[in-house]
Amino acid sequence: MTPLELIHDLTWSNLPPDVKRRTEMCLLDVIGVAAAGHNIKLSGIIRDHAVETFGGTAPMLFESRTASPAGVALAAGMSIDALDGHDSYYPAKGHIGVSLFPTTLTLAHQSESSGREFMTTIAMGYEFGSRVSEAQHATVDDYHTSGSWGAVTSAAVGARLLGLDREQTRHALGIAEYHGPRSQMMRCIDYPTMIKDGSGWGAMTGVSAAQLAAKGFTGAPAITVEDAPQYWDDLGERWLIMNQCFKEFPVCHWALAPVQGVLALARAHDLTSDQVGHIEVETFHNSICLATSRPVTTEEAQYSTSFPCAVALARGGITPQDIADGALDDPEILRLSTGLVMTESDYANDNFPGKRFAKVALVLKDGRRLQGDYLTPRWDFTNPPTEAELRAKYHALADPVLGAVRASAIEDALSNLPNNDLASLTDLLFQPIN
Repeated sequence: MTPLELIHDLTWSNLPPDVKRRTEMCLLDVIGVAAAGHNIKLSGIIRDHAVETFGGTAPMLFESRTASPAGVALAAGMSIDALDGHDSYYPAKGHIGVSLFPTTLTLAHQSESSGREFMTTIAMGYEFGSRVSEAQHATVDDYHTSGSWGAVTSAAVGARLLGLDREQTRHALGIAEYHGPRSQMMRCIDYPTMIKDGSGWGAMTGVSAAQLAAKGFTGAPAITVEDAPQYWDDLGERWLIMNQCFKEFPVCHWALAPVQGVLALARAHDLTSDQVGHIEVETFHNSICLATSRPVTTEEAQYSTSFPCAVALARGGITPQDIADGALDDPEILRLSTGLVMTESDYANDNFPGKRFAKVALVLKDGRRLQGDYLTPRWDFTNPPTEAELRAKYHALADPVLGAVRASAIEDALSNLPNNDLASLTDLLFQPIN
C-alpha cells in the first residue's frame, strides 16, 4: 500500500478489529480533552478570533457560532491544545489527534460523510500522521511542534474527504508541508505561553492546502511522503494507531514519569505531603527543561515538572482544576514545587524518546530518604489503558463541562457511529456549552 492508496482506498472493512476499537477510544479521549479545554482562556480567545477573522457557515465545536472550515479547525485544535491531556506518539515527541480530529470533523460535515467514512478517515489519519511525523523529524535537526506535520496529516484528510484526485492530493500534501508551522518546540518549553504545540495552526494549514489544491493551486512534492520510503514500506501491515500513548493527567508527557514516581512512593508508604521535606527527581534532559516551579498561568503549570509533582503529592493526582489559572497559589504545593531538586540521568537520556524514565526520591522531614526505582508513565504504548480507564478519564473531563447526560450521549453516538449517520455525533458536538 502506498501513501496515496492509504489516503483514498482505505475502508472500514480493511481495518483489524483492534484498530477499530482503538480509533473509537482515541476519538473519545480527544473529545473529552476538547470539552475540558473549552473553558480555558486560550480557547475563548482563539474561538473569538476564528469567528471574527475566518467568517463562514461551518459549525464550530461546542459553539453556537460559525466560521470557515479553516477557522473551525484552528479553533478546535487550539482548544484541545489548551489542556495538555491528549494522546501522544513517542517517536514524534508530539500528538496526532489534536490536529486530525478538528480537520476531520469540519470537512466530514461539509462533505456530508457517513459515520463510517468519518471513522475510517480518523483511522487513516492516525496511520498517516504517525509516519509523516517520524519522516519529518528525520529530515531536519530542529525539533518542530506537532503542527508542522499535523498540517500534512490534515491535508491528507482534506484530500480524502473533498474527493481530490491523486495528482491534486500530491499538491495538497506539498502545499501543507511547505506552509506548515515549523515552530521550534523548545521555545514553547522555555516560554510556556498560549503558543502551545502549533496544532491548531497545522489543522488550519492542512484544510487550506486541500481546498487550494482542489482549485488547481500547486505545491512542491512533500519530502516527508515522497522521499522517505522507509517510513511507509509496511503500510497495511503494522498499524501505528496501536502505538499511541495516553495521558493519565493533563500535563506535558515529559512530566508524567516524575509524577508517577512521586505517586508510587507516596502510596507505598502511605504518606501525606506534610511529611515530605522535598522531592528529588532524576530524569531525561527534556523533562528538566520544564523548569517553571512557581507558575502564574495554566500554560506554565502544564509545562512544568516540579509543579505537577507537587500537586500529585498534595492532592493524590492532577485534575484540570488543580492547574487552572486561579489555583496556582496553594502554599503547600508551592513549597514542594520550589523545593524539588532535578538531576539529569544518562540512563533516561539514552532511552528517550522511546521511553520516558524517571527515578524519584522523597526526603522526609524526619530525615528518612525513600528511594524509588526508574518508572515510566502509565498508559504508554507498552502498557495501554483499558477501555474502562479511558472511559472514566473521558467522563472525569467531560461531565463537569458538558453535563453527564450529554457526555454519555456523545459516548453512545461514537460507539455506534460506523453504522449511523455522522449527524448522530455532530448534533451533539455542534451545540454550545451552557
